[in-house]
Amino acid sequence: MNLYLDIPSPASKQAGENASIFGVNNHGLANLHKVYWNLPTSALYEEAVFRGEGRICHNGPLAVDTGKHTARAATDKFIVCEQTSEENVWWGTYNRPFNPDKFSVLLTRLQGFLQGRDIFVQDCYAGADEDARMPIRIITEKAWHSLFARTLFTRLRTIEEMKRHVPEFTIIAAPSFNASPIIDSTRSETFILANFAERLAIIGGSNYGGEIKKTIFTVLNYLLPLDGILPMHCSANVDDNGEVAIFFGLSGTGKTTLSADPSRHLIGDDEHGWGDNGVFNFEDGCYAKVIRLSEDAEPQIYACTQRFGTILENVVFDPISRRLDLEDATITENTRGAYPLAFIDNYLPAKRAGHPKNVIFLTCDASGVLPPISRLTPDQAIYHFISGYTSKIAGTEIGLGKEPEMTFSPCFGGPFMVHHPYAYAKMLKAKLMKHGATCWLVNTGWTGGAFGVGKRLSIQHTRRLLNDALSGKLHNVEFRQDPVFGFDVPKTCEGVPTQILDPANTWGSRDEYFRKYDALAARFIENFKLMKDGCPEHVVQSGPKRLSHIPKS
Repeated sequence: MNLYLDIPSPASKQAGENASIFGVNNHGLANLHKVYWNLPTSALYEEAVFRGEGRICHNGPLAVDTGKHTARAATDKFIVCEQTSEENVWWGTYNRPFNPDKFSVLLTRLQGFLQGRDIFVQDCYAGADEDARMPIRIITEKAWHSLFARTLFTRLRTIEEMKRHVPEFTIIAAPSFNASPIIDSTRSETFILANFAERLAIIGGSNYGGEIKKTIFTVLNYLLPLDGILPMHCSANVDDNGEVAIFFGLSGTGKTTLSADPSRHLIGDDEHGWGDNGVFNFEDGCYAKVIRLSEDAEPQIYACTQRFGTILENVVFDPISRRLDLEDATITENTRGAYPLAFIDNYLPAKRAGHPKNVIFLTCDASGVLPPISRLTPDQAIYHFISGYTSKIAGTEIGLGKEPEMTFSPCFGGPFMVHHPYAYAKMLKAKLMKHGATCWLVNTGWTGGAFGVGKRLSIQHTRRLLNDALSGKLHNVEFRQDPVFGFDVPKTCEGVPTQILDPANTWGSRDEYFRKYDALAARFIENFKLMKDGCPEHVVQSGPKRLSHIPKS
């Protein structure tokens, strides 16, 4: 709706047809121009185009520009510190406390800002397990954000469900509304604030869709462990025999790509829970990086970029032909596609399966020293889970340059973990032991040298190693013990060059390799000091050991 020319929009006559009895007045929103309730995909396309929020490209995807924020504003996220959260939250770098009175003042101004404006409401569920799912509500200023929520979360199927929906957590996202750092005590005009006591989060100053998705994930990471369910930043798939695999990893490690295996059924690509009934997807959609997608290497995800119902963030396209240029990183390296899980041919409609047989930790090692695959003991698994080592890839967060940046992200999702990392790690170990799952560390980064010298490990080789690990075939080969980390490394894998399995053989200088490897071990040890409090000593001792000499070949 144009604030100055009150022209009816395409869906204005149907705006309230799918409204819940539990109205937006319960969120302090009043004197609104029009509320568009639970619009379907086609109507949200029309509204987004009518309002100039996006363009329809060749074959039907909706392309949007997120403006100055093309990635998560991680340093602008805060959690309201109140009576219920004060003792449960792991306060620090990822979870910064926010004053509850300041939250109330900012919320009141946001509610005032929305008066006289149109808003869009999507009522959804987070979680495919009916015993554990959470009713949520996403209230947005933008039509395409409503489409984003509808795509990512589980939608309501009947009018009766929509009428009776009462959310247990609500997000209000208004990118046009900016905070005042001086008045509001925010870091900048952008803010992502979660208040667990009020079951409400507010987002302003950012048009990036991922903030909505990750806010819900943060909420689930806080609430589900209190009910004995492990929330996980992972993808998951299952074979025809019902054997489940889960893949932990940050953006850029190949989590989405490797889990979209045509020989297995995709449960989900990013966020899951592991409860008494097994693994279940939190979402009903996928949110994948699409920069330089290869139709040959990643045919399924590539095909999703060419379909009606996909939202493309910051993808360059020709304004005349509307054809996409997935190679162009002019706007950002972090071009994204949000699409329904059903667009993947081999997706699992139930979005839930049994307990995992294999757990994969994906790390993008830009130093080029980690083996492409290693088998971990349960205690080694906990050490690496708490460490969460990888390299951030350009574009996934604001401020990253072109070169990968070494990082340790607890539980392979530090920015979204609300409790102390050991709380999640202890739950993971218990489940590994109870269900007899094998844990693997897989390097999808560099070999033959660090970034700029070596080359990225072939996705074909990674897939082959993973396939043999998941099938059990890899258990039958001979292993060597790694001299630094102590985990088991296979000596052979059919279809993978032997020298790749021992990365020391891919470097020009063996001495240089081990100096670099020893330096990485030192970084692990130093980082773990931050987590040591609250972790048992046997977990601490399961990490790497510094080298006293260069091992012989």
